[in-house]
Amino acid sequence: MKRFRRLRSNEQIRRLVRETYVDKKDLIYPIFVIEGENIRNPVPSMPGIYQYSVDQLDEILQPISESKIAGLLIFGIPKHKDELATSAYDDNGITQTAIRYIKTKYPDILIIADVCLCEYTSHGHCGLVKHDVILNDETLPLLSKMSVSLAKAGADIIAPSDMMDGRVGAIRKALDENGFLNTPIMAYSAKFASGYYSPFRDAAESAPCFGDRRTYQMDCSNGKEALREIEADIEEGADIVMVKPALAYLDVVQKASEYHVPLAAYNVSGEYSMVKAAAQNGWIDEKRIVLENLTAIKRAGADIIITYHALDAAKWLEEE
Repeated sequence: MKRFRRLRSNEQIRRLVRETYVDKKDLIYPIFVIEGENIRNPVPSMPGIYQYSVDQLDEILQPISESKIAGLLIFGIPKHKDELATSAYDDNGITQTAIRYIKTKYPDILIIADVCLCEYTSHGHCGLVKHDVILNDETLPLLSKMSVSLAKAGADIIAPSDMMDGRVGAIRKALDENGFLNTPIMAYSAKFASGYYSPFRDAAESAPCFGDRRTYQMDCSNGKEALREIEADIEEGADIVMVKPALAYLDVVQKASEYHVPLAAYNVSGEYSMVKAAAQNGWIDEKRIVLENLTAIKRAGADIIITYHALDAAKWLEEE
């Protein structure tokens, strides 16, 4: 009889044969920066998450710096929104200003800058709109301008999340032409039109004013199409690819890992909020569930995990 339990008999042996480890250096923490002063707004649907004005950022940047996680993913929330998303590519916009502040005061923090128009448009969609149709090719120049502006401000990695066709190639060309040949692109390659994003839209103030995003984000049923999206982004110059969300798409994460390029998975807001709500009700052990979820994402093949649990997880991993 095979006795698999021999290798489970005590913690030392279990640790010795453990196949998958999550390291705090695998983790990226998303932050939300809002235009204004003296702002620290809690996000009701995301316990423990806040919108910060730049003058309040130290409250979250200091823990990020001390945690030794891999870095942060930044989202900006401007005062001014319009149909052309002009605040997105304003060199003095909220995200650009925040990046310069972080790089001046915390130069060792890696900054990944999200590139999308949804936080900056008056209609909340990720591209330009005409007659309620989200335009693809007309949006690419604006995404490229935004990417260059963020790179000039000091972003280490550019992360387009808009899901417009051809945007990775357009952004790569614009970065190269402006002297940012060494700035990597982390493409949200397989981004699904998911119900798990609702709390994020509260945090980023980016819910669309009409319709939904299913004409550009992926159908949740399509795994093979996700691989085609990933292949296309790699061909266009993506240095890192991403699957979003993570937990409901671990099959896609596993298949994406076979491309042998760095792979990120986004443990998104809805996944976070469900764990927090259950933990607050005493229904689950939060630490155990979070570490189990992150291990599942890593076991599926992700190299990088973007998660709102990052700071707590870093502390728990250090304890272990």
